Amino acid sequence: MKGFERARWRCRRGMLELDIVLQRFMDQYYRQLSKEEIMQFESLLSLADNDLWDLICARKAVMDDDLLPVLKLLQKS
Repeated sequence: MKGFERARWRCRRGMLELDIVLQRFMDQYYRQLSKEEIMQFESLLSLADNDLWDLICARKAVMDDDLLPVLKLLQKS
């Protein structure tokens, strides 16, 4: 459970829209992720708010195709 709580804390961002999407993602998908997908999610969380939001909104192309599965889930959230 520590990993879940830590990830939830990291989802608190400075952009309201991003907070909402990330919290929905956590509630709907996080517990079903594989270890690899959790690492991909952590990589996405390391991005700046605006960069992450642009990826979620598909304003920017994904640089690493390995991030696509988790990004698609974020886009559904």
